[in-house]
Amino acid sequence: MAKALFGHVGSAPDRRLLDEVTQLRAKVRTLEFEVTRLRAENDRLAAAEADELLRLSEPALT
Repeated sequence: MAKALFGHVGSAPDRRLLDEVTQLRAKVRTLEFEVTRLRAENDRLAAAEADELLRLSEPALT
């Protein structure tokens, strides 16, 4: 039993699994970058909209 456990735990990791983990980590990094970019763009658009609302010369509701 001990030899079977040692053989299972001590074996080298599957190369396909390592490649998949590497690809998934790269995809996560790409998606995290995209989320950061979109949040910054959203903040910029919200600030531009707020500035535009402050520049209205007459009330929006009459």
